[in-house]
Amino acid sequence: MSISRRATLALLPAMLAAPALAQGRGDPGTLRVKLFGDLRGLDPFISPEYMARNHGYMVYDTLFALDSKLRPQPQMVESHSVSADRLAWDFSLRPGLRFHDGAPVTSEDVVASLRRWAIRDGHGAQMLAEGNTLEAVDARRFRLVMQRPWGLVLDALAKPSGLPAFIMPARVAATPITTPITDPTGSGPYMLRREDWRMGDRTTYRRNPDYQPRAEAPDGLAGGKHARIERVEWLVLPDAATALSALQTGELDIFEECPPDLFPVVARNRNLRLAAQDAAGVQPIFRMNHAVPPFDNPKLRQAMRLLVDPAEMMPAYMTERDRWQDCRSFFPCASPFHTSEGWVAPNADLARTAVQQSGYDGTPVVVLDAQDSTISSTFARVAADRLRRAGMTVDLQAMDWATLVTRRLSKNPVGQGGWSLFVSAPAAVDLMDPVSHIALRAAGARTALPGWPDDPELERLRDAFAFAPTQEDRQRIARDVQLRAVETVPYLPIGMMSLVRGHSARLQGILDAAIPVYWNISKTA
Repeated sequence: MSISRRATLALLPAMLAAPALAQGRGDPGTLRVKLFGDLRGLDPFISPEYMARNHGYMVYDTLFALDSKLRPQPQMVESHSVSADRLAWDFSLRPGLRFHDGAPVTSEDVVASLRRWAIRDGHGAQMLAEGNTLEAVDARRFRLVMQRPWGLVLDALAKPSGLPAFIMPARVAATPITTPITDPTGSGPYMLRREDWRMGDRTTYRRNPDYQPRAEAPDGLAGGKHARIERVEWLVLPDAATALSALQTGELDIFEECPPDLFPVVARNRNLRLAAQDAAGVQPIFRMNHAVPPFDNPKLRQAMRLLVDPAEMMPAYMTERDRWQDCRSFFPCASPFHTSEGWVAPNADLARTAVQQSGYDGTPVVVLDAQDSTISSTFARVAADRLRRAGMTVDLQAMDWATLVTRRLSKNPVGQGGWSLFVSAPAAVDLMDPVSHIALRAAGARTALPGWPDDPELERLRDAFAFAPTQEDRQRIARDVQLRAVETVPYLPIGMMSLVRGHSARLQGILDAAIPVYWNISKTA
């Protein structure tokens, strides 16, 4: 039994004793949420962090959004059309859109935002590749002209995660992409209260009274965004037992990424509910550093394939078998491009032999352990154990998630403050196809995530997928991507699982969306 599980079980009597009537506490005009981390920066185009993404959905809006069936639907756009040769796209904005400072949203804002977004985003880079043009026609209309047909225009503008195409004022979007923005002005359903933003403590938003929702019913991330609660607070509560106690007493309304150890406690409380946190799930992954030894050695990365055994590893975190899947693929089980071709069956004995044959010289493997992230910490400790069993020297270093996010940017050798491996859990919607798949980016320091895999052939295949003329061609290219990734190992998926939230029974209207969002929620007194 893990230390965290023993500690949790020791606290169960006190947790269960929390008086049910305490659930009546709490302001119905305020929604208090414990997220998995802390908001450290406001720029959703620079940081791949999901906290920056979640902040983006509070304060910004998007041109298109995915509905509950993951289909792009108009959001800020009122109407759009495409020419018969699929080269010219015309868009018109909804009337009445305004930024938080009262300025109207114009097509100039859209153009400036998309150009800034495209510098960092893979979809955006293809959409605005050399020779393509994006221009404002008038205050509400803008036009995209392509040099050759590209079938992912609406998918790119509706992508829900990674780096969503949020629209900000042109004056803010003029900020160089190398400089993080500090002005949170958007046109979304909530506004950041800068005076209440305290890193390490809380982030506070208030309802945007001038936001005009679409007329359609909410559906996933699409449809009307109704800010029904006046104030939303994101609280930093690293200790799960403290968060659970706050949920039980009504001082907390939503406990995102509730650890499985606590499911029985929440389930027994009639004033609380357990529910899937998002519609698509996440893929826990080993992210290896290709820039420095020892994982700059492709043979060692290939040996790692033999160590990853979902049947042994997934239950270390997700104890409920029906909430995780052994996909054996770089693509989620729900992806239309899922394939297990080329997958290597796990074998601990063969892994040890493969490590020896790789030429591994005993260089310490620095595993980053974010102890305030139950998922990351659990699988980091599992990884450390399996690496040791394969004959590798492991240095498991404890820290919080915010420190890990900063530390993983280092390309120094492990003896100079660098790192070798960390665990994250990207959302399945970030991994559905070769182009949107953020973890498969393999352009080194240019666009790849920390770990910086550099594989021109994998990038060529990703580009080919975007311009493939038929679904059959896309399926074939996706298989080739899978086989190439199995060979070069840009990262290693552990499995697929559903994140779970605990929440107050007083809440209504929580959306079944691809990512957690906080509009449409109401709260009874």
